Amino acid sequence: MGRIIYPNLCFKINGILFKTHNQLGKFCSEKQYCDLIEKFLKESSLLFEREKTLPRIFKEEKEGRNKVDFFVENKVILEAKSKKIITKDDYYQVRRYLSVLNKKLGILVNFRCTYLHPKRILNSEANE
Repeated sequence: MGRIIYPNLCFKINGILFKTHNQLGKFCSEKQYCDLIEKFLKESSLLFEREKTLPRIFKEEKEGRNKVDFFVENKVILEAKSKKIITKDDYYQVRRYLSVLNKKLGILVNFRCTYLHPKRILNSEANE
């Protein structure tokens, strides 16, 4: 049986996600959800960066093109969405962010759903 990566940190993050969803419901914009998540992260005293800019993947790429919604405790990438369904592209986006930052865990959450289901996305190649 494998071990869970960052169980205590993920418990706190998931609590914040559920609190956000309970307060705003399922019909707000992604920015509104992120604003409230930011407020709750500050209240919880977790260290985080909002809209962290990723380094360029290739030389010709525009600077600041890719941004992570939240980078929590320098460990977990949190990507929030507010759309009908999460697609493979959303999943691959988080995988790419994990690879570029060399981190083990990303959380992808869609607030448009009636019931919140945060998805844990692992990067087995990370060398943290």
